[in-house]
Amino acid sequence: MKKLSLIVFLLLCSVSLSAELRSFDDIFPGLNSSIRAQVFSNSVYLSSFDKKTPYSLLNAPGLDAQISAGIITSRPTVLIESLSLIPYDAGVPLELVDVYNSIRNIRGLKGRLYHSATRDEDVPLFEDATRIEGQNKTGPVQDPAPKSSMPEAETIYIRLKDVNFGNSYYRGDIALHRHGFLYTLSNYRDLTYLLFSVIKAEKFTIRFYFEPLREGLLIYSISGAAVSDFIASRIDIPSAIQKRLDVIFSWMNDGIRNTVPPG
Repeated sequence: MKKLSLIVFLLLCSVSLSAELRSFDDIFPGLNSSIRAQVFSNSVYLSSFDKKTPYSLLNAPGLDAQISAGIITSRPTVLIESLSLIPYDAGVPLELVDVYNSIRNIRGLKGRLYHSATRDEDVPLFEDATRIEGQNKTGPVQDPAPKSSMPEAETIYIRLKDVNFGNSYYRGDIALHRHGFLYTLSNYRDLTYLLFSVIKAEKFTIRFYFEPLREGLLIYSISGAAVSDFIASRIDIPSAIQKRLDVIFSWMNDGIRNTVPPG
């Protein structure tokens, strides 16, 4: 009898939690049916724009305009919007702290493959990936153990050994935001290819917004990069960003699915 009462209690708690969550349609009402089907099939929707193409972002009245405002107002040369929905394991919604813990394993980015058209083979995009001490201290530090609660705000520093750009340095700003949290990655040093500066410091930003919905975990992102006409005519910047987004999404997806709550 006690066991049955416990099960009923847990089920009621689960129903209550789901009732408090927003639905996908609360955020994206009337979304194009093909895009919606793509997102609900566990695929990532990506759309890119350049300065020759007017921005045409998804209609998302349920998203705070602040999520994209800072990137759009900087008038980037390239703008990429993405949307995905990760289904819950056994339909049990994730807690924000579980999502937060899952994306703190920076070393998990190391060795993830992408298809190189030049080599016509799959190769690691990031040959190494590690947290570092700070903006001016590049010594590696270990990824931390999972936390039982999420801080309101946190800043971390990351070094990625990029197959194209060599050692690249990012600042990661994590902050609670409305129903979820934001994770913003910005390059605080130039991204270079051979001897050329491809993207100047602070000119490349990827912002992710995570929110547990009734149907699954929402991951919305918007990315902006500013490059010169000289670079844009020689390097396919939208493709370069999309490849990095693909690898980051696979890392997030795996991390979220393999999340183990702290003991």
